[in-house]
Amino acid sequence: MANLERNNKILLDLVRQPGNNLCADCGIPEPDWASYTLGVFVCLNCSGMHRNLPAISKMKSIRLDHWDDSLVEFMQERGNSAAKAVFEKCVPAFFYRPQHKDCVVLRDQWIRAKYERREFTGENNCFLQTYNSDLFESILWKKGKDNKQFLKRIFLLSRKDFTLRYFIKEDSKVPKAVISMTNLNAVFQPEKIGHAHGLQISYLEDERMRNLFVYHTSGQAVVSFFNAIRATRFAYLLKKHPTLRDNDLIPQITSLCLKEGYMEKTGPTQREPFKKRWFTLCSMNRKLLYFKSPLDATELGAVFIGTEDHGYSVSESSSRGMRGGRWHCGITFETPGRQFVFMCEQEQEQKEWMEAFRKVISQPMTPEDYTNEANLRRGK
Repeated sequence: MANLERNNKILLDLVRQPGNNLCADCGIPEPDWASYTLGVFVCLNCSGMHRNLPAISKMKSIRLDHWDDSLVEFMQERGNSAAKAVFEKCVPAFFYRPQHKDCVVLRDQWIRAKYERREFTGENNCFLQTYNSDLFESILWKKGKDNKQFLKRIFLLSRKDFTLRYFIKEDSKVPKAVISMTNLNAVFQPEKIGHAHGLQISYLEDERMRNLFVYHTSGQAVVSFFNAIRATRFAYLLKKHPTLRDNDLIPQITSLCLKEGYMEKTGPTQREPFKKRWFTLCSMNRKLLYFKSPLDATELGAVFIGTEDHGYSVSESSSRGMRGGRWHCGITFETPGRQFVFMCEQEQEQKEWMEAFRKVISQPMTPEDYTNEANLRRGK
């Protein structure tokens, strides 16, 4: 009979070792579950996804379950570092590795890609060849620009000219839009879009941000499309910046926004009534964008955020003397040309927005940032 106390101590010692002390799949500290068929230590959330692969991964709690001697010995022989050497041997640089805060479909498909489809073991290169092909086609459900209806559209990624095209019909010769990879971004937004596989694609069109909201009923299909976008963006960045290393380019492929949500905004004289707007703040392009609603296709306006040395600052403000605002947790944002006043509903929202502003303000500007600032000042 297994020595339960001894085995429990061995497992707790194992999970504290470097490599094992972080979840093998999402990287969160202090995992307390293990796959005794794969030999990896994972967190509670990832353990639930492993249970969806019963033929491949079988789970036990390292604290609550009974462990036989043979299973403990297996965990001693394996562990997270050894598993990564096998199951993440050939992960391409562009491929998105989800963290614990990422949405379910990204984390689930990462686990399935590693252990179920074995995409990165080097045994079968068909998946990697698909991501790196000159053309990548996907049929997605896309929200209409001026309505809430989602309709099927054909999307085509091209490495030949670094574009994303989409077509209204299968036999269409002319695309509805041709989108350059230059300023394209893609990020999963399941809650905003109202679908577990919801993906937002953003790009510049006539110097204004344009959003496409899409989804696919298959988690594998939508995550494959997302990583194909990243592969095409990465190829574009490699061509644009041939002297930069992969580690410098990877953060530029796609990026999450720092903060999103509703605030109230007044006009330039601060005598205009406050209007509720949906705001998005992204550190990559240093812009605060505002829309009438979260699923608007085109921005109403944009505010560039420079550095403190160039006259940009943020501070708390009062709603006294302001017209028509329902919310009273104010933020004053100073630029060289104008003072902006925003109102948040709650103090916590005010605090989070100010932290996001300050994070961007503290980042040094690049030559491209100076160009974006000049374009906005000229009203482009």
